[in-house]
Amino acid sequence: MAKDNKVIITCAVTGSIHTPTMSPHLPITPDQIAEEAVAAAEAGASILHLHARNPDGSPSGDPAVFMEFLPRIKQQTDAIVNITTGGGHGMTLEQRCAAALHASPEMTSLNMGSMNFGLFPILDKEYDWKHAWEPEYLEMTRDFIFRNTFKDIEWVLKHLGEDHGVRFEFECYDMGHLYNLAHFVDRGLVKPPFFVQTIFGILGGIGADLENLAHMRRTANKLFGEENYEWSILAAGRHQMNFVTTGAIMGGNVRVGLEDSLYIGKGKLAESNADQVAKIRRIIEDLSLEVATPAEARERLQLKGGDMVNF
Repeated sequence: MAKDNKVIITCAVTGSIHTPTMSPHLPITPDQIAEEAVAAAEAGASILHLHARNPDGSPSGDPAVFMEFLPRIKQQTDAIVNITTGGGHGMTLEQRCAAALHASPEMTSLNMGSMNFGLFPILDKEYDWKHAWEPEYLEMTRDFIFRNTFKDIEWVLKHLGEDHGVRFEFECYDMGHLYNLAHFVDRGLVKPPFFVQTIFGILGGIGADLENLAHMRRTANKLFGEENYEWSILAAGRHQMNFVTTGAIMGGNVRVGLEDSLYIGKGKLAESNADQVAKIRRIIEDLSLEVATPAEARERLQLKGGDMVNF
């Protein structure tokens, strides 16, 4: 079961997958991102996974944009700030990591392998697009590889992990990504306890099949030893709640948020990130599990503390 029977909830507040036309509730501005993040923390999220956006809603890697909301979140909540290094599709590694290098947070994401990352099927739905960039951005993924080479991963481990004392949310979209992580563990570049985020339902990654959930868990236990890592689960779109609920029953931590799904139930848009956090918290507590506080999550993940960041 989850260590101490307490489940760490991560909330991914806005991401770079969904676009403004898809939901009027998607946070775009720094004000909206700060407000949504704080509300998610108040609802029970211990970790806030954060991206930034330009005024038109397109993904931004600009540290100045991040700094419009990071200090406000820190002032209003004790939640752990986790900054993306995935950025937006088409960004260079340097662009993707610029905000994290500037802010030196307690955590960042780190994608554990290159992959096809197909968003273009969203175009099958009829939308009256608000911005020309939205369909172009989605169509681009038909011929796109999300690059995360071994050299790229080594660079992030050195410049964020070693130089800044950052710990990572290791994002594993497929079985091979677990073996990539094991490679870095074997080389001594990643040391326990580490936070393994297994991701299901992205076109190009492992499918949202509960047999895959169990298989990823067994493989991670074999590679790392159950006591050496914290396991977390997220699933895209309609698979979100049932997958993370099953993962919590199996002893995992969970991630929700409008980055991963725009919905709170079948056919019903979530009006906020906090709605999703509150829902999964109710489910967790109804299962006689407890939700971890930010302090408990910090201790389990051995983070450097909010007083050691640059915002």
